[in-house]
Amino acid sequence: MNFKIGLLIITGIAVAISAKLSVAADGPGQGYVAIQTGAYSVVAEIQARPGKEADLRNATLPLVKLVRSDPKNLVYFLQEDRDNPGRFVFYEVFANKADFDAHNEMPYVKDWFAKLPELATGGVKVTKLEILND
Repeated sequence: MNFKIGLLIITGIAVAISAKLSVAADGPGQGYVAIQTGAYSVVAEIQARPGKEADLRNATLPLVKLVRSDPKNLVYFLQEDRDNPGRFVFYEVFANKADFDAHNEMPYVKDWFAKLPELATGGVKVTKLEILND
């Protein structure tokens, strides 16, 4: 085998392996790599005032796109209780507490909090968690 053909074969194998690794990186669970042990996560719960369920939902839904566009946010889910409409649960992950604190200082987050006395009862119940990986 001459050198050029051998090099061509090796290059082809490298490209095939690289393509396979690239597909694996885009597969299920690929985003977990960005979440390191010790990351700062939060579960936050809020209950709409009776009759304000739709208003709270409409005030809260825009946060999803805004928070997910923040490069410091790793995960952000807004969920609504299927058995208790108007009860919302957030799941958020940031690399550290400083990133989470910066998130809470964003104008759109402050604006949302300012609407809560009219739309929600009992404030926001927050559980602060630490990500554990093996």
